[in-house]
Amino acid sequence: MELTREEELALKGEYGETLETAYRILVATGEATNAQKLIPIKWAHLSGVNYNTIGDAGEEFLAKLSQDAKVKVMTTVNPMGFDFDSVSKYNLSSEFITKQKSIADSYKKMGVIPSFSCIPYEIFDLPEKGTQVSFAESNAAIYANSIGHLKTNKESAFSALASALTGKSPYSDLRIDDTPNITIQMKVEQPDELVFGMLGYFAGKVGDNAVQISGVSDIDRRQCKALCGGMGTSGRCGKFVLGESTPNSEKIDFDKKEMQKVYDELNTAEKGDIITLGSPQLGLKEIADLSWLLKGKEFSKRCMVFCPRSVKEQARNLGYTNELERAGCEILSDCCTCLTPLVDKNEIDSVTTNSIKGAYYLNNSNGVGVNLKSLARIIAEETR
Repeated sequence: MELTREEELALKGEYGETLETAYRILVATGEATNAQKLIPIKWAHLSGVNYNTIGDAGEEFLAKLSQDAKVKVMTTVNPMGFDFDSVSKYNLSSEFITKQKSIADSYKKMGVIPSFSCIPYEIFDLPEKGTQVSFAESNAAIYANSIGHLKTNKESAFSALASALTGKSPYSDLRIDDTPNITIQMKVEQPDELVFGMLGYFAGKVGDNAVQISGVSDIDRRQCKALCGGMGTSGRCGKFVLGESTPNSEKIDFDKKEMQKVYDELNTAEKGDIITLGSPQLGLKEIADLSWLLKGKEFSKRCMVFCPRSVKEQARNLGYTNELERAGCEILSDCCTCLTPLVDKNEIDSVTTNSIKGAYYLNNSNGVGVNLKSLARIIAEETR
């Protein structure tokens, strides 16, 4: 792989141990993906924030790194394990809370914006089309490539952090060629956000770097995020394009039979003890829609709503949170349905959600059953 003189010196440790480590990660990633060179990026979005995912080794690594490391580009981060504003309401260990705070503090010391959100594309202005970024959160990477017309691979926690510290990323894969070679033909009529989540999960399994989706002319924000979340969960596919198939692409149908296969894989419970909404986290438009849907209603069981802190503050100023809280919602910032210790299998057997991404992680990481329903069905069947 071609390196500039400055990059070679950094790799040899001339600019310190931190940059040497970062460039080693980038070179290893670049060689594994046949990159010709490193290119500048404008924005990095990091995963590896939740103590549940990185553990003691990750916390110690970040604590050491933050002693002298500083990010070189705008850098945002994924959700943590919980909301510090309400953590006292939950039965979390003091060790988990202390270690999570240490992780958050380490990122802040490095100059990272403490966004703690998996939807940075909704809370920050997107740069101009074609801008190279480095996103580790899978749904955000897919959204950036597909809707934002930016350029990023589906980065790992380490490669995105290395990009943040250097301002560089390997020039490979989707950064070079993001042309779909498979067309998925949508055959399910009147799809809601749950169907789009299942479509994404299917696309992630059958797609390569990018897929074309035909039979879909337009999708709303909730459906789009469900598609990105599902696709990012199941495979390496990092981009979708809506429109009719190209002549030479392989065509695969997504019909009721394929949809049922995904549903049967992830729907593991007939009902949920609680409801979770927000994986990916809910944006302001979704919060507004939810408050409208809940007028005159209240949930018949506990409902946890996950959104970015900035969205919660906007929603509070607009009066939306009053309606949600009246309806029985717990509104949580800085965390997400996925991998949160707030959903504990020792206290909860199953969860009702409309999120395919949430269903996958609740099943496989939290060890609880999942009852999948669209938001419309949740409102109709779980409120009074």
